[in-house]
Amino acid sequence: MMPKKVAVFRKEHFNAAHRLNNPNWSDEKNERVYGKCNNYNYHGHNYDLIVQVTGEIDPETGYVMDMKVLSDLIKTEVLDKFDHKNLNLDTEEFKDLNPSAEHIAIVIYDKLIKKIDSSFDLKIRLYETERNFVEYPVG
Repeated sequence: MMPKKVAVFRKEHFNAAHRLNNPNWSDEKNERVYGKCNNYNYHGHNYDLIVQVTGEIDPETGYVMDMKVLSDLIKTEVLDKFDHKNLNLDTEEFKDLNPSAEHIAIVIYDKLIKKIDSSFDLKIRLYETERNFVEYPVG
């Protein structure tokens, strides 16, 4: 019999400011490509984060992963670092990385994957707005 895998999800929320800007481009090109997101004085989003962990159910606990452990991990690795921050100015992760939703999702994935059991699959879904979101990894 094939092992049964189950996906568990934790939804969190954080607020952060950022500016999309490529320092190798002219001001005109940055404005053309990024529009309002290139605002010199930054702009903010109310991000919704959904962390998906997929794995086999532990026969002793009945859990894939203890959700309190996952919640604490997200708080430590993501919320404490990014909530109410200017991603460009206040974080080491985006000092030299354009903080697009795509990059933010990958950074969050890279932080969390190091802290969870290697038998689990991890997926990050990050809503930048109600209608715009990214997922990593794909597939």
